[in-house]
Amino acid sequence: MIPTIDAGKLFDLRSTHLLIDVRSPAEFELGHIPGAINLPLFNNEERAQVGMRYANGGKNAALLLGLEIAGPRFARFVKKINGLTHKKVEGVIVHCWRGGMRSQAMGWLLEFAGYTVKVLEGGYKAYRSFIRQHITDGPEFIVVGGMTGSGKTPLLHTLKSMGEQVIDLEALASNRGSVFGYLGQHEQPNNEQFENDLYESIRMLNTNLRVWVEDESRSIGTVALPDPFFKKVKSSPLIFIEVPIQERIRRILAEYGMFDAALLTDAVTRLRQQLGAAKVEQIIGHINQGNFEPAVSELLKYYDQNYIKAFRKFNTRKVDYLIIDDDDMIAHARQMILLSQKNNHGTDLS
Repeated sequence: MIPTIDAGKLFDLRSTHLLIDVRSPAEFELGHIPGAINLPLFNNEERAQVGMRYANGGKNAALLLGLEIAGPRFARFVKKINGLTHKKVEGVIVHCWRGGMRSQAMGWLLEFAGYTVKVLEGGYKAYRSFIRQHITDGPEFIVVGGMTGSGKTPLLHTLKSMGEQVIDLEALASNRGSVFGYLGQHEQPNNEQFENDLYESIRMLNTNLRVWVEDESRSIGTVALPDPFFKKVKSSPLIFIEVPIQERIRRILAEYGMFDAALLTDAVTRLRQQLGAAKVEQIIGHINQGNFEPAVSELLKYYDQNYIKAFRKFNTRKVDYLIIDDDDMIAHARQMILLSQKNNHGTDLS
C-alpha cells in the first residue's frame, strides 16, 4: 500500500516533491491545486466509460477496463515523470478525486519505477475541504477602501514594491472591478480555481506581518469571494482613500479611454437592468460621440451610491481616512503605513 499524507501536510512538501494530478483533463480544468502537473490516467471520454462500467458491472469490471486503457501508457507516464524530476526532487505526491484507484495505480507504477511516492489521502476533494476551513488563516488584514477610480490598486502595487504583504484580489480574479473591469484582462478563472489560487496566496504570507487587501464587493466579475474571507475583509480595519471626483474621472479615462468605443458600449449595456434603459442609452450616446467624461461621471454616480450603501452596512470596523489629491503613490503608501503603525495593525516591516 502506498503511504498517504493528509491535505495539511501537503503544503510542507510542495517545495521538494512533484505534485501529480491524475484526474482527467476536464476535472483538472474545473479546478486544481496550484502547481500540480496534470498526468491523466484517462481522458475525459475514457473516464466516463470506466465510471459507467463501475456502475453497471462493479469494481472489478471497472478495474479491468481501466487497465486495458491505461496499461499501454505506463511507459509514457514514467518517461514523463523522468523528464520532470531533478536532483532537488525528493519524491512524488499523487492524487485523484478521492484518493482512490487512479492515484493508487499511478503511485504503484511510480514506486515500481524507483520513486518515493505518497498519495494525497482523500484526494482533491480533501484538499478543497481543507482550504475552505483555512481560507481565513494568516495575519490581520488592513483593508484599502475608496470610491471607484480612487487608485486603490496602484497603491497596493506600491505597497508591495516597498516590501509590504499584499493579496491582489483583482489580479487573482483577472478583473479590475466595475463594468469595464474585464477589458484587457485574461479570461477569468472559474470560482473553484479562484478559491484555490486565493488560498495559495494566503498560505505564502508571513503570519507575523500585516497584509493589505482591497475593499471588494462579494463578487469580482464572475467570481465570488468565499464567505468567511469576505466577512474577514468587512470586519478588518479600513483606510478609506478620499480622492476628488475629477481626479477619479481622470484616472478612469487614463485606464480605459484607449479601448474601442464598441467595447466600452458593450460593457455599459450590461448595466441595463441596474441603471435602466434610458440612462444606459444616454451613457452610450456620450461614448459614441467621444464625450467620455460625462459618460464616466454618470457611471460613477451609480458606483458611488452602491459603495456608500455597502460602506454603511459594514459599519462596525475601524476606519481611518486619507485624503489624496496627486499621483505621488510612494508618499501616500508611506502615509498608509504610518496610519497602520499608529493603530498597531500588524508588525512593522521597516
